[in-house]
Amino acid sequence: MAEVAVTRKGQQRLEEGHPWIYRSDIVIKGKEPAPGSIVSVLSPKRQLLGQAFYSSKSQISLRLLTSTSEKINHEFWRSRLQMALELRKQVVSQAEAYRLIHGDGDLIPSLVIDRYQDYFVIQTLSQATDLLRQTWVELLEEMFQPKAIIERNDVKVRNLEGLPEQTGLLLGALPEQLVVTQNGIRFNIDLLTGQKTGLFLDQRENHLVAQSYAYGRALDCFTFNGGFALNMAKTAKSVLAVDISEPAINQAKHNAALNQFSNITFQTANIFDLLKTFDEQQEQFDTIVLDPPAFAKNRNAVEAAIRGYKEINLRALKLLKPGGILISCTCSYNISEEMFLGILQSAANDTNRRLQLLEKRTQSRDHPILLSVPETYYLKCSVLRVV
Repeated sequence: MAEVAVTRKGQQRLEEGHPWIYRSDIVIKGKEPAPGSIVSVLSPKRQLLGQAFYSSKSQISLRLLTSTSEKINHEFWRSRLQMALELRKQVVSQAEAYRLIHGDGDLIPSLVIDRYQDYFVIQTLSQATDLLRQTWVELLEEMFQPKAIIERNDVKVRNLEGLPEQTGLLLGALPEQLVVTQNGIRFNIDLLTGQKTGLFLDQRENHLVAQSYAYGRALDCFTFNGGFALNMAKTAKSVLAVDISEPAINQAKHNAALNQFSNITFQTANIFDLLKTFDEQQEQFDTIVLDPPAFAKNRNAVEAAIRGYKEINLRALKLLKPGGILISCTCSYNISEEMFLGILQSAANDTNRRLQLLEKRTQSRDHPILLSVPETYYLKCSVLRVV
C-alpha cells in the first residue's frame, strides 16, 4: 500500500476528528499513489495515523477511512453499510424513500446512496468511490436484492475529481412510473432525470413539521415538486405553491392530483418579484414557507446570499398576519446557523416585527451530522411565529 505523509497541521486536523486533508498538507516522497487508491497516512515522524482515500485532482487529497491498520475490503464496506442501515431502522418512519449513505456522516466519504422502495440511486463523488462502484452494486445486491440500481453522477462536484458527469442504469430495470409514499403523501418520482436523486429527502421531517404548524391561508415558496405544499394542504385552509420552474410546477400539480388535494393553487413565478407584488397589493397569509435553493454555494457567494435571504424573509414577514408562522430554510453550508438567525432578526427589525423562535431544525436524521465535520451540517430550518 502506498504511503502519504501529512504535515503537523494535517496531523492536528485528523486528531481533531476532521477526516479531510488538503493538498497543501501532504508530503509525497517517491512515486505518487494511483488516483483513487487507498493509502496509509503517516505523521511527520512516520507514525501510522490511519488509511484514507487518495485523490490526484481534488484539493481534498485525503479522506480518512479508519485510524487503524485493519483490512479495507468487501467486509469492511459491508459493515459500514450495515451500521448505516441500523441507524435508518431507528430514525426512518412513514417513508418509502430515505438516504441510506450520507458520505462522511456515515463514515464513507464521498458516497451517497438513496433508497426509493426497492430502487437504489448512487452517487460516487470522488475518484476512490468511483473506482469502487462495482463494490457498491454488489453490496446492495447482497443486502437488499434491489429491483434496480441507478447512477446519478450528473453533479458538478465530480469535475473537481477529474470525473465526467454521467447517469445510467447499473442493474435491473426501471418501471414506467414510480410512486413513493412520504408522510402518507404519494409522490411520482423520476430517478434518472429528476432533481437531486428524485426527491429532496433531507426535508422529509421538516415537511411533517410544517404540516403540524400550517393553518389558514398558506404560501409555499420554491415549492419544487410540492413537498411542503402537499403536507400543509392537510391542515391549512388553502395553499398557494410557487416555483420559477414550469416543469417543477407541472410535477407538483401531478402530485397534488395523485393525492386528490383540491385546496392547492399552483403558480409559476419568480419568488422575489412575486413577494414584492404581494407586498404592494397588501396580501396577507397565515403560514409561509421559504425553502430556496442554496444561495451560497461557495464562500465568495456569502455576501450576495445574505442579501438574498434577507430580502425574501423581509418580504415574507410583511405578508404574515400577527400570530402567523414563518418556516424559513437555508441549505447553504456557508451560511452558519448563527448567521441565518442573524439574518432573520435583521429582517424582523426592518419590518418592525418580533419573532418567537419555536424550533431550530436540521436535515432529516437519515442525513446524519458528524460533529467533527461541520460540512455535514448544511440545512437549517427555523420555525418562527410573528408576535
